[in-house]
Amino acid sequence: MKPHRKWLLVVLLAWLLLVLSLLCHFQDLRFSSFPQSRSAVGSGLTRTETRHLASVQGGSMRPVGVSEEDWRTRRTDYRSRSKEYYRSRSLEILQRLWSGNMTVTMLSPRLQKVLKVQLSSNRHQVMYRGPRGAHRSGLQLYCELKKRTRIRTVDGTEEPFSNLGWAKLVPSRSLQDLRASQYQSCAVVTSAGAVLNSSLGREIDSHDAVLRFNAAPTKGFERDVGTKTTIRIINSQIVARHKHQFNSSSLYQDVTLLVWDPASYSSNLTRWFQEPDFDLFSAYVQRRRLRPEQPFYILHPEFIWSLWELIQDNTEDQIQPNPPSSGFTGILLMMSLCREVSVYEFIPSVRRTDLCHYYERYHDAACTLGAYHPLLYEKLLIQRINEGHQDQLRRKGKVTLRGFSTVQCGS
Repeated sequence: MKPHRKWLLVVLLAWLLLVLSLLCHFQDLRFSSFPQSRSAVGSGLTRTETRHLASVQGGSMRPVGVSEEDWRTRRTDYRSRSKEYYRSRSLEILQRLWSGNMTVTMLSPRLQKVLKVQLSSNRHQVMYRGPRGAHRSGLQLYCELKKRTRIRTVDGTEEPFSNLGWAKLVPSRSLQDLRASQYQSCAVVTSAGAVLNSSLGREIDSHDAVLRFNAAPTKGFERDVGTKTTIRIINSQIVARHKHQFNSSSLYQDVTLLVWDPASYSSNLTRWFQEPDFDLFSAYVQRRRLRPEQPFYILHPEFIWSLWELIQDNTEDQIQPNPPSSGFTGILLMMSLCREVSVYEFIPSVRRTDLCHYYERYHDAACTLGAYHPLLYEKLLIQRINEGHQDQLRRKGKVTLRGFSTVQCGS
């Protein structure tokens, strides 16, 4: 063998030994830290046991020297304790929400971390210098909401829409005109997973008008969510993404539609038109030309951000600098249009679950308590004006609110 080949072989062997040494080192670090995880501590394993995990048996890692029966018992005991902890923690959170005494410190570490990220990112360039944490009574809060909730949609009179002829494109009857034919009772049906197995369908359909959100279906869920839909609030993803089949799905036909998109806090309409979060404008023009008889509105960014300011004004904490949820927007909208509003599972009932939507199989606690949207603060605000019985909230997730037309406020 030539000398340079021998040296090459030596170098390769040395490199291989170095890689194996590093691999063993990291494996040792991994196993030495394993007992510090919640699962290892909860299972009752010792440091020695976790450092000598055997091969996978029955889909789980069983330590050397531990019988299959003992290992199965430990795992079952740990899972049972984990479920019990979750139930206990979940009930505590629910009771805090029901009483309006929940704080951000009760959120899981993950959600608290996400909240901090949202506060620091400020992607919508919120520059708010107004009041914060006003202590208002229920009636005072009702009057504040009534005074400041002014439904506004894109009406085609502002740039850049005026130059594009949108004054003739938008519906001739404004959304505010719906007040003339004000509904007596209205239902706001959230898409929360807690709606499942509620048997609320008949009660929901008994209302004069029913508001639903995004792609929430009724077919196949009639027993729990009812069949009636009067108004549907949708975000810009619904109209822009092909998977939602906006122009062909029956979900978006024969109802009043309101679409919104998270514009910047400054509400620069020209910049928003040029760079929306999702391209709602092309889809809106197409739909209006295809179905000019259907009431279809774009919620004005100033209306969306005015609702955010309402939440921040009445909350001591600094809330996420992101638009309020569709749920909160829908509640304030229906309070403007109806004499009485029943809201279902915005504040969760005893059926509370991490299932985000009743029609999907995706779980995340953020869907209930908030990550992007200031959901926790929205729920606490709505609970402050809830006039329904606490038993209705616990059993049905039902909040009862007065419409603004019935609220008598002094000058």
